[in-house]
Amino acid sequence: MAEQQKSIQEELSHPILLAERVIKSAQEGESFLAYCAQLAKQGPKVPHQPRGAPPGAPASASVYDRPLRRIAADVSKNLDRALTLVRKCKRQVFAIISIADHREVSSLLDSSADDVAWLLSIFDSESDGGGANLSLPPIASNDPTLASVWSYIAAVQINHHHRGRIDAANNLSSFARDNDWKKNMIVEEGGVPPLLRLLKEGASPESQIAAAGALVSLGNDPKRVKLIAREHAVAVILQVLGDSPIRVQIAVANLVANMAEMDSDVQEEFGKENVIRPLVMLLCVDIELDDTKLQSGNTSIHSLVQINKELSRNPLLNHTLHSNSSTSLHMKDKGIESPELKLDLRISCANALLKLSKGCLLNCRKITETKGLLCLAKLIEKEKEELQTNCLMALMELAAVAESSTELRRLAFKSSSPAAKAVLEQLLRVMNESTSPTLLIPVINSIGSLARTFPMKETRIIGPLITLLGHGNSNVGTEAAIALGKFVCQDHFNRVENAKAIINSDGIPRLMNILKANGRDQLREPVLLCYTRVLNMPEY
Repeated sequence: MAEQQKSIQEELSHPILLAERVIKSAQEGESFLAYCAQLAKQGPKVPHQPRGAPPGAPASASVYDRPLRRIAADVSKNLDRALTLVRKCKRQVFAIISIADHREVSSLLDSSADDVAWLLSIFDSESDGGGANLSLPPIASNDPTLASVWSYIAAVQINHHHRGRIDAANNLSSFARDNDWKKNMIVEEGGVPPLLRLLKEGASPESQIAAAGALVSLGNDPKRVKLIAREHAVAVILQVLGDSPIRVQIAVANLVANMAEMDSDVQEEFGKENVIRPLVMLLCVDIELDDTKLQSGNTSIHSLVQINKELSRNPLLNHTLHSNSSTSLHMKDKGIESPELKLDLRISCANALLKLSKGCLLNCRKITETKGLLCLAKLIEKEKEELQTNCLMALMELAAVAESSTELRRLAFKSSSPAAKAVLEQLLRVMNESTSPTLLIPVINSIGSLARTFPMKETRIIGPLITLLGHGNSNVGTEAAIALGKFVCQDHFNRVENAKAIINSDGIPRLMNILKANGRDQLREPVLLCYTRVLNMPEY
């Protein structure tokens, strides 16, 4: 910080020094005396401000230096040109000086004075509680958006009144929604650090929600998400998730989902920083779970030790994990939240876990090492609509990763695990009771991914899958055929028994109907693969 502040002071010192030289040289001019006198009068229009933070900037806030540096550099360039001109007048070099030169330099100095006045007005307007300064400085005459972005970012960073910071953050969010060019400008002009600071230290839930919304608007591109994460966003998010009102936690969970979906490196960073644990805890609030089922199967000793350490360090988390009362991680407002707000929180947390788990073994392990699987199963059982769908989709992503990870299958989806049993019960229930493709497709995909985890004695799966081959939605039938193909694939230890079950349940005619209806050219290969493998079993 000291080096950065010193650099800002140097940026300010140079134009001040040049202005003093212009005044002195203009006063000593020996030609074009009237014009030199005019330039000497214009010098003081470039204010001689203290070599530090501009007036109005609070001592606790770092100076927003992007417009300051740009304007200081432009002012220095114009003053340097004026100094060159008046020195020529002093040496009486008549041949290369014209009235037009003086007029042009005079115009440049006027523009520089206006730029400096605009810059100072930003800090003055924030210090007296006003909004962002939306006037247009000459330096931004060709790009009006730049002046607005500068003004809004400055307001987010240094405004003394949180209403002004909220408005500025919301305006940045609106700007960002317009197009990617504006998003890139906000990021390039240093808008991310002030927004993260507002999210972390906001004086009200509204200010934190506004900051989170602006960051979501910016984060629809992997490159920008990387830049947001580079500003220590993950650590800020972790803190806010555990120490904020529900409304803020909803906004931050949405931010997690957005960032995790955009970039796999950031997705994994969330896992390494353990953002998953508070998300699972918030998802589990008010859910009655048997404490003996806290872990999903044979969780590793290392994971148990880590959980115990966290609980011993933070009694609040311990209470949240084991309490069946209506308690969130932390409520600054201490109020009793509405059921609708709690539902929104669960929807957002389930969606965040869905995005975090997609294709990421590390995050899937962390979800299953908590009581995440049991909680997902319970919510699938009790809830409807968006929350139930999000939980099923999250489970589908967990199962997809487990399909390619022997370790995850063994630790989280072992058939004797209470969590795995609870998950299977809900998958079978939805498969038998629901007709909605939105629910059935993630259920079928989950069962197919977990095909190798089911023991020979588990006979409740093949029949419902065969029934779904005749579902009115062709995607459901195709996914059911793909799942059946995984039960008879070459590396499935029960493939012969599963093939017999498919045959005995009249699966072959149903598979043939799918082939006839869809045509071989349009049919996905796994459907045909299932059909041919069953037919080629020696027992058939």
